Order: sequence, then C-alpha cells, then structure tokens
Amino acid sequence: MLKKSLALLFVIFTAACANAQQFKVLLFTKTAGFHHQSIHEGVDGVRNLAARHNFTVDWQENASVFNEKQLKDYAAVIFLNTTGDILNEEQQAAFEKFIQSGKGWVGIHAAADTEYEWPWYTKMVGMMFKIHPAQQTAFLDVVDSNFPGLERFPKRMLWTDEWYEYQKPYKSNDLKFLITLDEKTYDAKTKWGENEGKGMGDVHPMAWYHKYDGGRAFYTGLGHIGLVYSDQSFLDHLYGGIYWAATGKGIK
Repeated sequence: MLKKSLALLFVIFTAACANAQQFKVLLFTKTAGFHHQSIHEGVDGVRNLAARHNFTVDWQENASVFNEKQLKDYAAVIFLNTTGDILNEEQQAAFEKFIQSGKGWVGIHAAADTEYEWPWYTKMVGMMFKIHPAQQTAFLDVVDSNFPGLERFPKRMLWTDEWYEYQKPYKSNDLKFLITLDEKTYDAKTKWGENEGKGMGDVHPMAWYHKYDGGRAFYTGLGHIGLVYSDQSFLDHLYGGIYWAATGKGIK
C-alpha cells in the first residue's frame, strides 16, 4: 500500500514539474525554397534554450499543425530559416487568428525570405529580404538596449554572418530597431541578374520588434551560420525575442 502511495505521489510530482514550464512554443522549419544547412543546429540551439529557461518547444516541419485547435496551446511560433510558400490559405487564416488572439511570432534570418505573396505576413515581418553579398565580417551596433536579451550584448560587436539587405519596410515608424549593421565595415555590393544590392544607407536594421494585429512580432536577421546557435551572445538575443513574443514582458 505504501509503495503504491509513493508511486502515485511520484507520478503527481512528475506531472506537476512538467506543468511548471513557463510557456510553450512551436518551432517551425519548413522550407519551400533554399534550405539552410544550419537549421538542425538552430533546432538544437532553441532546444537548449528551452532546457535552460524552462519552457517547452515542439519542432515541426509539417504545416498541418497550423490549425486553431493545435495552435491554441502555444504562446508563440518561431519561424527558423523558413523559405518560400509554406502555408496554404486555411493554415494562413489559422495563424492570423493566433496572432490576433494576443500571441507572438519570432522570425530568424530567412523568415524574411518566406511568404512574399501573403501581405499580412510581410507586414508582420516588417521588411522582406532583397539580396545579400558573400558572407563576411562586419560590425553590429546595439541601438536599443531596452529589450530582453540585450543586457549583455556589447554595444558594438564584430560578427560574421550572411548580411541581408531588406526591401523597404511596410511601416518604418512602427518597427522598433534593436541592432543595426555598420555598412562602412563590409562590402554590400552584389548583383543577381536585375537584382542589385548596394546596402541600405545610414540605417541598416538587423533586428527589430513591434506589436502587430493584436499580438507581438520579433525578428533577427542573424542566424545563417550554424555555429551562431552555440554563441552565448546570440542565444541571449534570441531568447530575449522568444521571451517577449511569448509573454509580452521585459520592456521597461
């Protein structure tokens, strides 16, 4: 009898611990265009963040999860290096309702190279991918430290990545820029047929956030190279975005 009671208490305790997670997020990595080799390292990185910060992450590449019944269990959805047209109209509608219900979205790198023909999505991202030069080293500058995860991020930092040049923003005064790229420290010039890159001028955003359609959206352009997902500065930055998108907390 005592053994049965102890076993029952253990089950209850285990269930209570499992339910003590801060929040639950969906990590989505479907690609219909270029497939980044760093995706699996990114998945590992987010899973490590979940273990470190006590939240639950479900990894999916099957878009069927985008329905109202399944999405309701998540506080935020992360698009990790997604590309191309990845959701059908029914799935898009379910995701729109998810955000409108007060939930969050996190976009990493190629999330800005996704769903160009879905106006609601492009407005949520804020700026869509245009072109990038060869991977190279440049300097990043933090322009707003009043955001979770940037407390320990240096004000100016040497970084190597694939530097996206973005199309004009949907509503520039709505986007709150966090990190910018110093264009004087790298060569932005590149050309793909008629698509030409020359840089973005005095302000070249690489991470931003905004409130959108009842919910929250955070985007970072960093994350092309797999090893960044084991870099503590980047992981702090990424978790800050996840935390804010999922909870709405952390901004003074």
